[in-house]
Amino acid sequence: MNFHQFQLHEKIMAGVKVSGYIEPTPIQVKSIPAIMEGRDVMGLAQTGTGKTAAFALPILQRLMGGPLGVVRALIIAPTRELTEQTQNAISQLGYKTGLRSLSIYGGVGILPQIQTLRRGVDIISACPGRLLDHINRKTVNLSKIEVLVLDEADQMFDMGFLPDIRKIIKHLPAVRQTLLFSATMPDDIRGLAGDILTNPVSFQIGYSQPASTVAHTFYPVETQRKNVLLDKILENTETGPVLVFTRTKIRSKRVAQHLDQSGYKTAALHGNLSQSQRQKALDGFRSGRYKILVATDVAARGIDVRKVSHVINYDIPNTAEAYTHRIGRTGRACETGDAFTFVTCEDKILTRSIGKLLEGNVKYCSLDGFPDISAILGGPSGETKTRAKTGIRPNRPKRTAGSYVKEKDGRRRAEGRR
Repeated sequence: MNFHQFQLHEKIMAGVKVSGYIEPTPIQVKSIPAIMEGRDVMGLAQTGTGKTAAFALPILQRLMGGPLGVVRALIIAPTRELTEQTQNAISQLGYKTGLRSLSIYGGVGILPQIQTLRRGVDIISACPGRLLDHINRKTVNLSKIEVLVLDEADQMFDMGFLPDIRKIIKHLPAVRQTLLFSATMPDDIRGLAGDILTNPVSFQIGYSQPASTVAHTFYPVETQRKNVLLDKILENTETGPVLVFTRTKIRSKRVAQHLDQSGYKTAALHGNLSQSQRQKALDGFRSGRYKILVATDVAARGIDVRKVSHVINYDIPNTAEAYTHRIGRTGRACETGDAFTFVTCEDKILTRSIGKLLEGNVKYCSLDGFPDISAILGGPSGETKTRAKTGIRPNRPKRTAGSYVKEKDGRRRAEGRR
């Protein structure tokens, strides 16, 4: 199966080739034909499944047959990073089509955006707040929109954007094609889908289970000793690029500062940074200038960096679904990866919930000087399994003198030995 089956315009196929696409992903196989038929679509899909190309390619195909310089497609996303990532993908896939696109978000000057809009664009990728600003200033005309895409709808709800989305929709033509993608489907998003979609094609891709290419290890730790555990793991583990997740912006900054002082090339990514600072952190992580990126969940939306060897959950995510989203940053494109999660006594419920999601395919590992898992969960978890039988060979800690791992059964083994 290849992209020729979709019968895309040759100029679009040139963009597909430049982007390095060979075989369509499952979400592209399901979405592209339905979108090209003009159907509304509601998809449950995680980041990293290929959904940007899934809606970008049929949008480019549709817009090539009409007037240029008129905004006919609108993609709304929750964060600046995701908006810019979508814009870059559209620019690359459509570089020979003559269609012009623009990303619109806050944190940067509005005047350059206004000037570009006046020159004429065909596709807008936008964050809700800044788009509403343009609507109120009457610097954007959405009356000719043919396709609306709501990307990462659940995150827009979590960030309080749902009222803004409804305001924006009032400025769009009633007759249009609408595509909604979300990692989860809370009641509010389901209600929005019912209001704005007409007889949609619905599907679910890569939602219930994390990628099988990722090995999962939980480390019991006292809250105040997380930095000590992080240092110990990084010191004794061979890694490539590492992504560390924290729950708050302040903790992201502090952990990054701690790692930087420990000699690691580290950057922080959180909502308090300016757009130029966020872009600098992302570009530095992609290029290898920074070995470690410490990010919050919201700021990390849109991170698409290949070869991330380890995801470390410094703070356990708030939901099992969020865990799947986080660890999806490693083990991509048939690569293997590791997900390390720090768990404290306050994390009992979430630890068991994530363990259930992983169907017990998680290893609990206690380093010398740190609590046993029974001290965290209050008894045997019954969920520990090694990854040896799965055929996955993730990176393992290097053996160092005096360094041991205390297994769940109380025995000790030298780190790095199976």
